[in-house]
Amino acid sequence: QVQLVESGGGLVQTGGSLRLSCAASGLTFSRTTMGWFRQAPGQERDFVAAIAWNSDSTSYADSVKGRFTISRDNAKNTVYLQMNSLKPEDAAVYYCAARDVGFIPATRDPNLYTYWGQGTPVTVSS
Repeated sequence: QVQLVESGGGLVQTGGSLRLSCAASGLTFSRTTMGWFRQAPGQERDFVAAIAWNSDSTSYADSVKGRFTISRDNAKNTVYLQMNSLKPEDAAVYYCAARDVGFIPATRDPNLYTYWGQGTPVTVSS
C-alpha cells in the first residue's frame, strides 16, 4: 500500500521560511517522479514544484520560482520543499504527489500523478 505523508507545515510570518517533507512508502522511490501542489480555501489545486525520478529535471510554478526549492533524498524516500520569503498568498494546504511508472520528467500536470498525500497546512501571517 502506497503512503505519502507530508509534514512541516505551520504558521510563519511573511518573509519567513518553512521546509515541507513528504515521506513515501510502498513504492520504489528512486523510480518515482514527485510533485508538490497546493490548494487555498475556495481555490483549485495548483501546481507548485516537481522533481523527476532521477533528479534530472525540476519544474516550478512562476509564482514560486526563486523562492522555493524542491529536492529529494532517495536514501530516505523523502521529497522536500524548501520555502523561503513566504508571502500571505502562499498560504494553503500543501500536497505531495507521486508517479512511479513511466520514468517521466518533472511535470506540472496533476492528472499524471497516481498517488497523493493528505496535505499539510501552511499559514502565512502578514
